[in-house]
Amino acid sequence: MGEYSNINFKKKFGQNFLSDKNLLASIVRDAGITEDDAVLEIGAGAGALTAELIKVAKKVVSFEIDTELKGELEEKFAELNNIEIVFDDFLNINEEFIYEKLGTSFKVVANLPYYITTPILTKLFSMKHRPQTISVMVQKEVGERIVASPKKGDYGYFSVYVSANADAKITRQVNRKMFTPPPNVDSCIVRLDTKENIYPPKFFEFLKSAFAMKRKTLKNNVEKLVSYSKSEIDEKIKALGISESVRADGLTLEQLFEVYKTLFE
Repeated sequence: MGEYSNINFKKKFGQNFLSDKNLLASIVRDAGITEDDAVLEIGAGAGALTAELIKVAKKVVSFEIDTELKGELEEKFAELNNIEIVFDDFLNINEEFIYEKLGTSFKVVANLPYYITTPILTKLFSMKHRPQTISVMVQKEVGERIVASPKKGDYGYFSVYVSANADAKITRQVNRKMFTPPPNVDSCIVRLDTKENIYPPKFFEFLKSAFAMKRKTLKNNVEKLVSYSKSEIDEKIKALGISESVRADGLTLEQLFEVYKTLFE
């Protein structure tokens, strides 16, 4: 295991670490990190990506949930003044704490296990001062779901939710063999360039219902939310130039918002 020989890997934290310096440097480039940037890193791990970030960024604040890594990380970065490691669960952190550390203009880089991807992105998107960009390493299937388009791949609520909050693209694939220990699946890097949220909270409630039963039509999934009859829903959907038998996974974010406004506003 080389440089990770002293680490007790923990499945509960989804720990799989990278050590290829060329790949790590590429991830930093993909994230668009410059010498003017403050960076929030989620998941320091053994500090390999952290070490590449601090070569470029003005300041890095890194969160790590595994306190057993504290001694190793503090020793590794003891001589540097542009890095601070916070040993806590990022999901429990008040966003004001982040602004105190990094200011209100910052970028995010994270290596996220499958089970925590959605809550982390949800928290970042809900912040008063959103990150400029969010670059995350996730399982390949999760990345493909994030960037999926209508009628392609695993397009669903999460795909639309992300697209409402950011422009997303996969910047590179990462083979499972590049991790220690190797996971069972390949990964990828997804870059999210955040944008202003122009959608009301009720729209996202509508989306959850619209995608609730994937095999059902859109009107059947949302009819309980509205006061219209099925025939009235049909007419309103058809007036938008959309088939009344369409399913939610056949519509873009913009089309879904038009349907929402027609039915609820």
